[in-house]
Amino acid sequence: MISTCQKAQHQKASPKVKKSDLKNSPFGAGLFIALSLCCCCEAAAEKLSISNAAISVTLDTTDATLSVTDKRTGQIWRQKSLTKGEVSQSRKVADGIEITWRQPGLGIDVQMKLQLDGDNPEFILTLSAEGNLKWSLGFPHPFVTDSGTYLVVPMNEGISYSVEDKSIKTRWLSAYGGHGICMAFWGVTDGKRGHTAIIETPDDAAIRIQRIDDKLCVAPQWQSQKGYFGYTRRLRYIFFDKGGHVAICKRYRSYAKKAGLLKTLKQKRKENANVDLLIGAVNVWCWERDGLAIVREMKLLGIERILWSHRRPAAVIKAMNEMEGVLTSRYDIYQDLMDPEIVKQKLRRVHPDWTQAGWPKDIMLDKNGNWRKGWRVKGKDGEMYPCGVLCDKQALKFARQRVPGELKSHPYRCRFIDTTTASPWRECYHGDHPMTRSESRHWKMELLRFMSEEMKLVTGTETGHDAAVPYVHYFEGMLSLGPYRVPEAGRNMIKVWDEVPERVAKFQVGHKYRLPLWELVYHDCVVAQWYWGDYNNKLPALWDKRDLFNVLYGTPPMFMFNRRIWKQNEARFVQSYKNVCPVARAVACAEMTDHRFLTADRNVQRTTFANGITITVNFGDKTYRLLDGREVEPMGYYVSGM
Repeated sequence: MISTCQKAQHQKASPKVKKSDLKNSPFGAGLFIALSLCCCCEAAAEKLSISNAAISVTLDTTDATLSVTDKRTGQIWRQKSLTKGEVSQSRKVADGIEITWRQPGLGIDVQMKLQLDGDNPEFILTLSAEGNLKWSLGFPHPFVTDSGTYLVVPMNEGISYSVEDKSIKTRWLSAYGGHGICMAFWGVTDGKRGHTAIIETPDDAAIRIQRIDDKLCVAPQWQSQKGYFGYTRRLRYIFFDKGGHVAICKRYRSYAKKAGLLKTLKQKRKENANVDLLIGAVNVWCWERDGLAIVREMKLLGIERILWSHRRPAAVIKAMNEMEGVLTSRYDIYQDLMDPEIVKQKLRRVHPDWTQAGWPKDIMLDKNGNWRKGWRVKGKDGEMYPCGVLCDKQALKFARQRVPGELKSHPYRCRFIDTTTASPWRECYHGDHPMTRSESRHWKMELLRFMSEEMKLVTGTETGHDAAVPYVHYFEGMLSLGPYRVPEAGRNMIKVWDEVPERVAKFQVGHKYRLPLWELVYHDCVVAQWYWGDYNNKLPALWDKRDLFNVLYGTPPMFMFNRRIWKQNEARFVQSYKNVCPVARAVACAEMTDHRFLTADRNVQRTTFANGITITVNFGDKTYRLLDGREVEPMGYYVSGM
């Protein structure tokens, strides 16, 4: 008995047999349908492959999944389809593979092209389409992860997740703002081998952390540009035979340099000598009227380098400027403004830095014509009222009105711009100042460039994102992983927490999870700091551990206090400064070249810097003996090369 497929093959072999003949044959339409299905199966089973000296890549046209073989190690990485769709067309071309991908309900054909990058272990995927993008596109598919590997995610400073960790929630993280991924990549590694994906078009992109067969994995999410697919999207995959998360970061650093994002503190210090005052300085948020007296006390006790972050009268700022080692700064913001009617009826006061003159002509509108809701403030009746959001395209004009005149009387040398890189790039649908996310990013960067280049101010902004690296000198909040701060960290910042929330202990200062990804890429470019609701003395039980992270990463601490807190913890503040800040200053302008776990439980970690300084930190409860016989005590550290 001949199978249906064998019959189909027999019929295909005879050029005299036509499909119309089959339809009218005694076998009827049934055989025609079976034949058609069989032919589709044969077409769908097609696999297209390309290769170079390092890797081979195979695309399965059944579901558009990829498999990659690393020729150096023999390891195979395979994708699994989590998105329904079909390949309607596919072909191998001279420089790669091209397919057309259709996803049910999406209503557009997505053209994907895959190209190898010479003989490097890398390939580039480009996606293009015309028409509306009804919802985000999750394509290409994620690579399956293996037991014993961990995700490498640049969430703020950086974090790793064992792919088998069931406590991790699935989530998506945008690539276009500080409360997502702060560098446009993700990776997977076993500590040696691995792969990374660089999102080369991140302005309308995100990543999705999800699970395949109970193991965490990552896939890209492409979002619309004002409702349309828009420009061509570009994703680069790189495969490693050694180096783990350090190799992943160093490859991204190379990409960042080529993209024009890498500008070092040494370069910035040449342009503005006051940058030297930032290096190795503790960031101080002090809520006291007599700030000058506090600074004098700090200096008498040996706290020599201070970033003073709180707005003060002109005479106080001038006096601080005369002190050696003090960098004077103040808070500023170009996002929030409030409906004047709400101010009149519901609020007790207006924040002095709100851009109230921008209401309503300069506010940002969403696609439905409604004003975007921002930071919420408590009214006289106890209810919370949202601010509007100033359009990023309009922010620069308010900065030009505000800053030059103020500096004539208040000679600040630095300025902290709140929310600019913490909040996402946003689309604006206002008829007078429409804006895509890419344009939002551009105008945010223009605001920061104005502060640092035109106003010659040492410039910081909130949380951080590498789009801003060429324009700023520090990020306040990069060390603090956004999802793992104390609840409502941005409110009642001075409140001290005696009890440690589980998420803070496990992740925020969890040495088994954290990775210094930001430092491995940009340590010598921008000073990373804690968030002002998540500083060194915020949770006294974790103060020692925060100091250890600062030492290990070569970053300065942050203190927040009033006079009562200062007096109660005076000696501890001094200890924190003296332990951390000399190390932070010594390595500030040096690239972090390596980070490794010296013990399998990750309790002992080491960082290495380009100037020869090596730092070993013991987060554990047992003494660790170095190769030279030196001992690092529990919750202790050792610095060599200083």
